Amino acid sequence: MSKPSERIAIVGSPNSGKSSLFNRLTGLRQKVANYPGVTVEKRAGTCVLPSGKQVEIVDLPGTYSLNPRSPDEALVLEAIQGPDAHRVVAVVDATRLDRQLFLALQILATGRPAMLVLNLMDEAEARGIEIDVPQLSRLLGVPVLAVSAKSGKGMKQLREAMDNGHGGTNGHGIAFGTGGGAAIDPVDGYREVESIVGRVVRRRAKPDGLRGNLDAVLTHRVLGPVIFIALMATVFQGIYAWATPAMDLLDAGFRALAELGRATIPAGPIRSLLLDGVLAGVGTVAAFLPQLAILFFFIALMEDTGYMARAAFLMDRVMASVGLPGRAFLPLLSSFACAIPGIMATRTMDRRNDRLATILIAPFMSCSARLPVYALLIGAFIPDRHFLGFLSLRGLTLLSMYLLGIVAALAVAWIVRRTVLRGPRSVTVFEMPPYRMPQWRSVFLTIRERCLLFLEQAGTVIVAVSIVLWALATYPSGHPETKALTARAEAAAAAGDEAGADALRREASGAALRNSFAGQLGHAIEPLIAPLGFDWKLGVGIVSSIAAREVMISTMATMNNLEGAADPSESLRERLPKERDPVTGLPVYTPLVAVSLMVFFALAFQCMSTVAVARRETNSWRWPIFMLVLMNGMAWVASLAVYQGGKALGWG
Repeated sequence: MSKPSERIAIVGSPNSGKSSLFNRLTGLRQKVANYPGVTVEKRAGTCVLPSGKQVEIVDLPGTYSLNPRSPDEALVLEAIQGPDAHRVVAVVDATRLDRQLFLALQILATGRPAMLVLNLMDEAEARGIEIDVPQLSRLLGVPVLAVSAKSGKGMKQLREAMDNGHGGTNGHGIAFGTGGGAAIDPVDGYREVESIVGRVVRRRAKPDGLRGNLDAVLTHRVLGPVIFIALMATVFQGIYAWATPAMDLLDAGFRALAELGRATIPAGPIRSLLLDGVLAGVGTVAAFLPQLAILFFFIALMEDTGYMARAAFLMDRVMASVGLPGRAFLPLLSSFACAIPGIMATRTMDRRNDRLATILIAPFMSCSARLPVYALLIGAFIPDRHFLGFLSLRGLTLLSMYLLGIVAALAVAWIVRRTVLRGPRSVTVFEMPPYRMPQWRSVFLTIRERCLLFLEQAGTVIVAVSIVLWALATYPSGHPETKALTARAEAAAAAGDEAGADALRREASGAALRNSFAGQLGHAIEPLIAPLGFDWKLGVGIVSSIAAREVMISTMATMNNLEGAADPSESLRERLPKERDPVTGLPVYTPLVAVSLMVFFALAFQCMSTVAVARRETNSWRWPIFMLVLMNGMAWVASLAVYQGGKALGWG
């Protein structure tokens, strides 16, 4: 296929159906990248038009206006006026034309060739809203199309209009027009909106009882939070109940691949690198993909149905109690997937202190990179017990880790908003979208996009770290202790004692690991982490997770393989509880150690990519350093309290 000939930007307000339109136009021909010069995520995809011509579609961040009061609005304006857009498709929710037309007028005033798309027309008709589309086109001086991205209605005409280029026409008489004029004054702009809407919109009385009844329950001061917590509990129960079969299947697949490699690749450093380093590291992390997919599924489902806006409304009261605006909820919610887009999402916030406080607490939200760590430790050490027939102890443990991060974040926000970031709290006005049936195509495209991003990271960062870690855990070789044990193993094998030889080989592997560069690093920091219940191998894992939190899993897998497991066919979840101290014979890792480690990961600030983004967004090293000291200090103290308190109670 030929290279896209031009770039078309899709611009619209949040909840306008902009992203659904993007998904409908591009299908599976999408990619996620960053805007040049800033680490904010953008989606781009290829759209094949009826003539066969290809164009690149760019989905710009949702915004309510082009007045650059926030960094997000400034970025959208810059993208429209710069090289990110040859033409613009302005998307508005047809049921909210009076609220979203102002943004469209601002887009037309930039002078870019543009067209207006009235999305969600099926919902508008169902609610008794009639829009005179030809009249609206005449008043604006640009083409206006009525579509429904959900059902696909009107998409053929939209593609035909996009095929016409600048000013061409087709059989429907639709062409791209050019809006002229200077930047619009808000007062004059809203008067113009009111005048236009009054001339093109007619409303028939339609009962809205269902939405009113649902909102009365879902946004109730008492019932609303109870339902929200119950929903979150269901999510975390589902993460374990539904993902386990797929995880076991992936685990078995990677172990079979490793066995095939051992049978076909000659023994030596290359086999060790490929199997014990790369495959063990990447395979162990990738096996947790089903749990991530389920988490992304629930988030996408809540967004598509309109429930997420109700959750934000509920959380406004909680945000207010710690001095944050309700608008902070959405960046914090994004941080459950990854803190980087969560921090970038604070660009929509006007007040500097509100924005800084939200950036400070965003990394406390348990991101998807922490989920594999939680899942490994919970699966290995938390019993599979149920309460009331459906509440799983494992699911409740996972939920408690997320709640711990949330409580810690709110406590820090309460403190900083009354000390270093003192100031008035801005007021948030919420726009409640209508309840909608989920667009399954959009939901699954979102899951696919997020899972591919995770696998891309597994194929880059984790592979790179696994290779480096393998080298650090393998060299220097030839330590006297290792040589002596290897010689004894060979002697035992020569004498016919194969069982004794295997045991001595495992001891030799362990000695080699202890005396490697990685082992030396682990032992150097062991005095700092021993009070938390962590041994030197966990110390190496914690250090390596600075690159990315999920690297902790690949580190443990690599080190376990290099140390010599009793049964190579066992998964890491099965091996860890069997680890024994060579001196005392006691378990190295216990449920108490697992909980202590999870608490540490829930609160620690380890991801260097997030540090870099925080530096860029705050334009200072002072705040990222403050975050590093604060969060890691809190993590150490909390983990110490858990482990030492548990030991005092006789739990470990």
